[in-house]
Amino acid sequence: MSTVPEPTHLASDEAFKKSDDLLMKKIAWRIIPFLLLLYVVAFVDRVNIAFASLQMNADLGFSTVVYGLGASMFFVSYFLFEVPSNYILSKVGARWWIARIMISWGIVSTGMMFVSNKPTFYALRFLLGMAEAGFFPGILFYLSGWFTASFRGRVTGLFLIGMPLSGTIGSPISGLILDRMNNVAGLRGWQWLFLLEGLPAVILGIVCLWWLRNGPAEVSWLTADEKNRVEYLLTTERRKVEAVAHYSLSAAFTNLGVLLLACLAFCIFFSATGIQFFLPLIIKSFGVSNTVVGFLSAIPYFAGVVAMLLWARHSDVKHERIWHMIIPLLFGAIGFIAVGFYLPVHWAAMIGLTMAAIGGYSANVVFWTIPMEFMVGTTMAVAIGVVNSVGNLAGIAAPTIIGLGRQVTGSFAVPAWIFAGFLLLGMVLTFLFTHTSMFLSKHGQRQAERK
Repeated sequence: MSTVPEPTHLASDEAFKKSDDLLMKKIAWRIIPFLLLLYVVAFVDRVNIAFASLQMNADLGFSTVVYGLGASMFFVSYFLFEVPSNYILSKVGARWWIARIMISWGIVSTGMMFVSNKPTFYALRFLLGMAEAGFFPGILFYLSGWFTASFRGRVTGLFLIGMPLSGTIGSPISGLILDRMNNVAGLRGWQWLFLLEGLPAVILGIVCLWWLRNGPAEVSWLTADEKNRVEYLLTTERRKVEAVAHYSLSAAFTNLGVLLLACLAFCIFFSATGIQFFLPLIIKSFGVSNTVVGFLSAIPYFAGVVAMLLWARHSDVKHERIWHMIIPLLFGAIGFIAVGFYLPVHWAAMIGLTMAAIGGYSANVVFWTIPMEFMVGTTMAVAIGVVNSVGNLAGIAAPTIIGLGRQVTGSFAVPAWIFAGFLLLGMVLTFLFTHTSMFLSKHGQRQAERK
């Protein structure tokens, strides 16, 4: 068994902290921008169907129910293949597996331009979910091998802004493609949309093989002392977690805390899915062009980017997670309630949508720091996969509910209230998780003391 390198020089705790912060920032500047770019491309390919639907639904005769079911097919396969994919990544390393994920989903996303009927629509969405499964939790597991807990909120926040950032950047571009590329070379705007936004994933997947490394020990831009220091910090942290409670691999599937986190993820993802897949359709109902839809859609996403960065940093500085979950969940719920009541008043509905985006995305960034502080190693990788896959079941339920709600009532008001209800339920689950984790920690401490 290898020993952990101890610091060889003397310095005050304050000096060590400053030195460690600088080291974490150095690592962040080298790997986070590239990972952020990957996540932006991932989310653009996942949700560009929302903009494609503005033309595709009419061209192919798809109702909102058909569209909602097709959108949800992504999450069916995503759920089925998420945990196996993340387990493989933890064994073979991030470099090859993330490259494989990106190349395969880029090919499938580009293939969406050939959708001609309901069966091909459902099948390609299913294949897209299968191809992308494991990417997001795999990146979270990857980050845990580089950064200490005191820094993970910020770096996770920097990575997770890829979600709203994809909307901020992708929405105007998607709107312009629909209008400006329509009927160019005999292709409809929605076909150009899938082609032009799918190819970057294939290119970046190839770049992953050259750029990514599996851990600090494999890079040349850290000195030997810096590599030793990172190993020392992370190993010390892992031992502290294991001293409180050591979890077997089966705990990733059976631990009460993990199951509560999975249910909480479902609530957060439910509301996020509503924004991602139906925001363009809601704004289109205001009676504006596709280009205007693109630029207006960017507003809630941009607000979400700013909120995520500030809230993640605030959570790290305060060393607090639970209230940093509860407050944005309540804020987002109020936003959705406002959308339901004031949908005919377009400016008020936009404010409500922006509030919903701020609340949902801010809660999401804090949420993903919790599993990384709860478990370690392969167990953590699988637990994150379990939480993410169960959470993404919301992607099956939410589009179907919205589609049916719109078709039955002729409005998006009722679905908005349902989204608000799930965020409020998330607040309750957060309180439950707090008490559960306190019990598990005390129980684990007693077990450790007996040993």
